[in-house]
Amino acid sequence: MIGAIDIGGTKIAVGVVDSNGRVLAKTERPTDVSRGFHHAMQEIIEMLAQSADGVRVKLQGIGIGCTGPVDPFTGSLGRVNFFPEWEGGNPVETLSAAFGVPVAMENDADAAALGEVGWGAGKGKARLICVTIGTGIGAGVILEGRVYRGVDQSHPEIGHHVIDPSGPLCSCGARGCWESLASGPSMVEWIKASAPASYESRDLTAREICARAQRGDEGARRAAEREAYYLGLGLANLVTLFVPEAIVLGGSVMKSASLFLNRIREVIQQNCGLVPFERVEIALASLGLDVGLIGAAQVWQNRFRPPGG
Repeated sequence: MIGAIDIGGTKIAVGVVDSNGRVLAKTERPTDVSRGFHHAMQEIIEMLAQSADGVRVKLQGIGIGCTGPVDPFTGSLGRVNFFPEWEGGNPVETLSAAFGVPVAMENDADAAALGEVGWGAGKGKARLICVTIGTGIGAGVILEGRVYRGVDQSHPEIGHHVIDPSGPLCSCGARGCWESLASGPSMVEWIKASAPASYESRDLTAREICARAQRGDEGARRAAEREAYYLGLGLANLVTLFVPEAIVLGGSVMKSASLFLNRIREVIQQNCGLVPFERVEIALASLGLDVGLIGAAQVWQNRFRPPGG
């Protein structure tokens, strides 16, 4: 029984996951950035203790998936865009001390990729990329069954590779990176900037844009077409660079995948002529809303019970 924690920019989810990837208990709260790292840890400790007590289990370990740059081996947080003041905080040490069990942490995109490889759409794949499109764009790369890491064990920020250098400025400092062009908020910003003044855009969200596009709204349809094009360009780059067995797509934007998939595949075909793109499966994530928790549990499994280990 693994305690699973998914720390995001807008919410923190906590639960208990068994060795088959089944979520036995879960709860969540909004991420209260302003009250600081230590307050967030106390909330997580309280939620996890209540979840474990609720299903009457003893935790063997705790797995964490956290947005932004994290050090998976020291357990410390880097400068995360959503909560930069938490930099240097160490969830691994804090939770290990609180529960007396081993704790492992990965970037949330790597956690999602491990979840899909272990218990989801990527099961059995040795070379896979899992891309999550929502408030931002994150990607986890699995090569030969293991998380790919860069220098100093760093997580590659694939969501911030540049697609159009004349594009909008991102908080990462680059112009026209993938996230600035194809995340959920970028859809909202584009339609607000390009639609006529009479277009109803108050309290607009990516979810609402997708719903309007499915109803035939012209402005929303154009926003969805643009979204599919830029998603396709970023994915075409991944296909050309890695030629993985599969790319698994998840996140809130992909709940409306029917708006995007055909155009995505067209863009990949147009831009990947030097590699066997047709052999790269484009699949939808299968773990649903629990992917963050299931991925976090797989982080622990992968660290402390690696395949063949």
